[in-house]
Amino acid sequence: MQKHVSFAGNLVIVGFGSIGQGVLPLILRHIDMSTDRITIITAEERGHDEADEYGVTFVNHALTPDNYRDILTPLLGRGDFLLNVAVDVSSLALIELARDRGALYLDTCIEPWAGGYTDTALSPSLRSNYALRESILARKGDGQAPTAVVTHGANPGLVSHFVKQALVNVAVDTGHPHQVPSCRAEWATLAQAVSMKVVHIAERDTQVAAGRPKLVGEFINTWSIDGFVGEGCQPAELGWGSHERHFPADGACHDFGSGAAIYLVRPGASTRVRTWTPTEGPFHGFLITHSEAISLADYYTVMENGTVRFRPTAHYAYHPCDDAVLSIHELAGKSWTMQPTKRLIVEEITSGIDELGVLLMGHAKGAYWFGSQLSIDEARRLCPHNNATSLQVTVAVLAGMVWAIENPRRGIVEPDEMDFQRCLEICRPYLGPVVGVYSDWTPLAGREWLFPEDVDHSDPWQFKNFRVV
Repeated sequence: MQKHVSFAGNLVIVGFGSIGQGVLPLILRHIDMSTDRITIITAEERGHDEADEYGVTFVNHALTPDNYRDILTPLLGRGDFLLNVAVDVSSLALIELARDRGALYLDTCIEPWAGGYTDTALSPSLRSNYALRESILARKGDGQAPTAVVTHGANPGLVSHFVKQALVNVAVDTGHPHQVPSCRAEWATLAQAVSMKVVHIAERDTQVAAGRPKLVGEFINTWSIDGFVGEGCQPAELGWGSHERHFPADGACHDFGSGAAIYLVRPGASTRVRTWTPTEGPFHGFLITHSEAISLADYYTVMENGTVRFRPTAHYAYHPCDDAVLSIHELAGKSWTMQPTKRLIVEEITSGIDELGVLLMGHAKGAYWFGSQLSIDEARRLCPHNNATSLQVTVAVLAGMVWAIENPRRGIVEPDEMDFQRCLEICRPYLGPVVGVYSDWTPLAGREWLFPEDVDHSDPWQFKNFRVV
């Protein structure tokens, strides 16, 4: 297997759930380093056997605001790497520690300390992904500090690179002369020229497990259950486009930061939207909060004299595996109190794919989906300790690590600011079929005969047309 880069430092992995276990074989396969320089720090015993399989040091010790510096500082020095794939561990705290120690850093989402998502002492605005992102960007500085790649899993992360490739493809196919943009302003100008009004992270997971069906009081998922429930219980968040004419009745704006996003005063796991993928066709997805909804809307904003001239609407539209949908239904019925039993399915999966991509809408050809159609069979063939969902995340973690090692003094960096071609080059061998498909689908398709709904027929790409009420 190709070694993408050599790394002479130590690697500390915080958290070792499905993503940690899935990324370790990829790191050892593609980054030239020895296992005696890798240490895992995690809050539970799960994964100990897998760590032993690869000869990696495994430490079961939960990190807290009181002990994280004492535990991690002796393990990190200049030129080392801190990989954060944990839940309930503050991303900001670890970013600052890595910077202080001169170490590189990467995470897959911005996490608060345990309880931060549901701290009722804070307003919904202040415990949102928008606020978490603003707290990280406030430490961005001049870009000369050790590289800290934030939110670089599948989504957020890989999907930002999908958006750039999709936008280039649409520009070519709709006759917009261009070169591949080289900076943020050029990317935003291209998005405006193409009329990229709406971006969905449109994902449909059809993986199914053998054996017993979901039991009462059990939450089943194909990736981190704690992570999914945590973000699903947060208010729904979306980047708010300049073309939108109907502000949601339950929507609210933030009074700080970029102003690129809004939130709904309801959990994302109870908010559904219409979307489309090539294999599934039209379906209802959950509008789960994710930081890419905010960063994409922000990155592709065109400003003129202090006024927003163009900005796309961006948000997640996620249909998890069917057992997870049943689990969410039960969770909501229990007033968002987690079930007593959790079952993460990996080895039990017998069939299905995770169809993960970006749906760009509003341009001259209507809608264009670009992304990965990875099956469970191919995921197992490609890398151990992964299912289709986790491999799309873990290979993006690998790509982000390689990019950080190759670009070690870039400070805090979001996926939208990285070299999309380099990251896709690393990821593609692990993504199954990567396809781009045009469609004439709109959120109004097929609804004329059902009910006299409150829709905007003059512009199908209005958020009110996507939302399921």
